[in-house]
Amino acid sequence: MLQETLFAAAAGGTNAANALSQMGFEHMISEMVSKPGEFIVSWVVLLTLVIMSAMSWYWTVINVLRSTRLKGQADRVTSAFWETPNAQDAIRLMEEQPKNEPFSKIALDAAQAAAHHQRSEGSGETLSRSEFVDRALRQAVTRESTNLQGGMTLLATVGATAPFVGLLGTVWGIYGALIRIGATGQASIDAVAGPVGEALIMTAIGLFVAIPAVFAYNFFSKTNAAVIAKFDTFAHDLHDFFATGSRVR
Repeated sequence: MLQETLFAAAAGGTNAANALSQMGFEHMISEMVSKPGEFIVSWVVLLTLVIMSAMSWYWTVINVLRSTRLKGQADRVTSAFWETPNAQDAIRLMEEQPKNEPFSKIALDAAQAAAHHQRSEGSGETLSRSEFVDRALRQAVTRESTNLQGGMTLLATVGATAPFVGLLGTVWGIYGALIRIGATGQASIDAVAGPVGEALIMTAIGLFVAIPAVFAYNFFSKTNAAVIAKFDTFAHDLHDFFATGSRVR
């Protein structure tokens, strides 16, 4: 009896050890590689999550670089514009800024609108100078605000859907495990733990993809809102400057 008990305990320990060894990520990949026909859905889910993660991290890095650049340029460009003695020198300074710098582009659009209205005076122009400049500034702020939103839709989509994509892989994996159990008639811990553990890894991968995307989306939503507020403030000052000839403080 003692020998049988010891043998059963040893067998149970061996089964548990085998079960644990089959629940890792490496074992899941080796199974998917060795039996690709049985894991088509798992491959589709895994590759989809990898692509989603790569795209979300790409846009995260792009937005970090853009936010850092705008944070450094915003005060420098606007201060340089207002500290320039006359409008012609200020416009020339804005033309020297990089093409991807938004504040200088807003200022140049306002200046071009004011100049165009001045040239069109007496030719039947129905809009006043103030209305003409205001329309140009609204279009410029809308354009630059839209440019700030690059990648935000993708980050929101990844954050919202990646857990469900991972859950699809989990459900499909558990479904396959149950079919395997029914076909073999084995429901021991080492027969069940491996397939179920591998399936649950898909949910974990989905969460690892989604959580950084959600954090990035929330962070950039806040930083973009702050930059857009600066766009509006600068545009209001530009409107006063080009419509009246002086900045209203």
